[in-house]
Amino acid sequence: MGRKKAKSEWRSGCPLNASVEMLGDQWSLLIIRDMMLRGSRTFTEFLDSYEMIASNVLADRLRRLEANGILTRERDAKDRRKQIYRLTEKGIDLAPVLTEMVLWAAAHEETENAALVRKMRTDKKGFLAEIRQRWAVVTGRAGGKRVKRSRSSKHEERNWGRASGG
Repeated sequence: MGRKKAKSEWRSGCPLNASVEMLGDQWSLLIIRDMMLRGSRTFTEFLDSYEMIASNVLADRLRRLEANGILTRERDAKDRRKQIYRLTEKGIDLAPVLTEMVLWAAAHEETENAALVRKMRTDKKGFLAEIRQRWAVVTGRAGGKRVKRSRSSKHEERNWGRASGG
C-alpha cells in the first residue's frame, strides 16, 4: 500500500472527509468507473465517456487521482506521446464502494444499464472478483506478484470493457 497522508493534510480527521477530499467530485468517480467497467486507460477514452467531461477538468482530475495514489500514469510503449492510466491497488479497492453507490442509485432513482445492476445484485462477490481479476490482467499482477501476460490476455484487456457495459 502507498503512504498514508497525515491527518493534518486533511480539513479534519474524519475518514469520510478524507475520502471526499481525495476523490474530489463526481468526475473523479466517473473516471474510476470508466477504468473499472469500460477499461478506459487514455485521455481520449475518458473524453469519449457519455458524460462529456471537459478536457481541462479531466486533466485536473487525473492529476488529483494520481497525486492521491488512486491511479498511475506511464507513457505508452508504442506511442510515447500517449499516457496510459492504470488503477493502483488503492484505486481498485474503491470497487465495492462504487458498486454500492450504483445499487443505491438504482434502488432510489430511474437509471439505465439494468443488466449491470442485475449482475451486481445477484452476484456482488463474483462481480467484484471479476473487477479485481481484470485489474490483475491490466497491471500484470496477481496476488501482488508480477505475472507475465500472454497475447490472449492482452487481447482480453483491450476488449473487456465493451462486454461489461457501464
